[in-house]
Amino acid sequence: MARKKIREYDSKRLLKEHFKRISGRELPIQSAQVTESTDFNELVEKEPWLSSSKLVVKPDMLFGKRGKSGLVALNLDLAQVAAFVKERLGKEVTMGGCKGPITTFIVEPFIPHKEEYYLNIVSERLGCSISFSECGGIEIEENWDKVKTIFIPTGVSLTSETCAELVATLPLEIKGEIEEFIKAVYTLFQDLDFTFLEMNPFAIVDEKPYPLDMRGELDDTAAFKNFKKWGSIEFPMPFGRVMSPTESFIHGLDEKTSASLKFTVLNPKGRIWTMVAGGGASVIYADTVGDLGYASELGNYAEYSGAPNEEEVLQYARVVIDCATADPDGQKRALVIGGGIANFTDVAATFNGIIRALKEKESRLKAARMSIYVRRGGPNYQRGLAKMRAVGEELGVPIEVYGPEATMTGICKQAIECITAAA
Repeated sequence: MARKKIREYDSKRLLKEHFKRISGRELPIQSAQVTESTDFNELVEKEPWLSSSKLVVKPDMLFGKRGKSGLVALNLDLAQVAAFVKERLGKEVTMGGCKGPITTFIVEPFIPHKEEYYLNIVSERLGCSISFSECGGIEIEENWDKVKTIFIPTGVSLTSETCAELVATLPLEIKGEIEEFIKAVYTLFQDLDFTFLEMNPFAIVDEKPYPLDMRGELDDTAAFKNFKKWGSIEFPMPFGRVMSPTESFIHGLDEKTSASLKFTVLNPKGRIWTMVAGGGASVIYADTVGDLGYASELGNYAEYSGAPNEEEVLQYARVVIDCATADPDGQKRALVIGGGIANFTDVAATFNGIIRALKEKESRLKAARMSIYVRRGGPNYQRGLAKMRAVGEELGVPIEVYGPEATMTGICKQAIECITAAA
């Protein structure tokens, strides 16, 4: 599972679009997204309520505590919203120790209300936790002792009996409504493969629940079965995170191929670099380096899968090697070209692209004192490994080659021993 945050606008859009399908009832949610490219005249034509309602505007940038930070404006007309956005669009702010520009806002109707409630659902290893409180809002942390939590094991439905603990102290006139709301939201959470959903707060407006503030995360590995339900979904970078040119290049390759190509620089001066086939294997390699106490030396996270062709692998490998060999400082470095045991990817074919890149980057590899550790299994792996051994002998670059008889964790340990050995 890959938990990916989505914007509040998309969380509310999914809630509104699917709540009626799941519960038979409609939520009166209205929201609009504003970015640098937004034309307010066109936006009003699409969302007429913007010109007839008092409004709320706030950044939609995957960070919280917007109210406490003075980034939420209430009870405005559309002209005031436009002025608020213009003054802050593109301006850098620091939130949670991260600094970045505000690029996206959400605009909604201003909803007068009295009581504020809190709802949170989190996917865990063996099920889901559901938390509820009658004291929601910006002071939720100060009132955390009033939050009630239940755990629903995987495969078990949320019934009125299991939900009773959450709503036990609510007034009778709203208890049933909120209970049904929680049950419907939980069903929606599972149906759309949410991994995290929080409403802080939601209110009761015209006898219907209304989320005033909402955060959501989706399991992006479930996109293949949810692309119609999700619609045009965006998975923004975390706030303050800006892609480097090399990361942007790989991201562009990834968007143009049916394969998966991922690359993130963690430490440009790191001495252990990875180029790993398979999403699960890539996590094992990275986690192992960290578990062995060398997370600070891990230069990157990299993953290629889905049978990329030779040219795609060549371009991908060029980027990884360029980053791994940048600014040689005389210290030893290690590149782990790993993976698990492929189901359908032709190991020899993908290695062809890597081998071409190694030959191109021979001088950089030697200048960086790079040692290479290869571990792979799957279709044609023997032929692929033989080619890797041959290129090591041809280039005079230290390459140790292993098949599935070697462990993935063991290869990581060898890479660490390489960089810590006496020069």
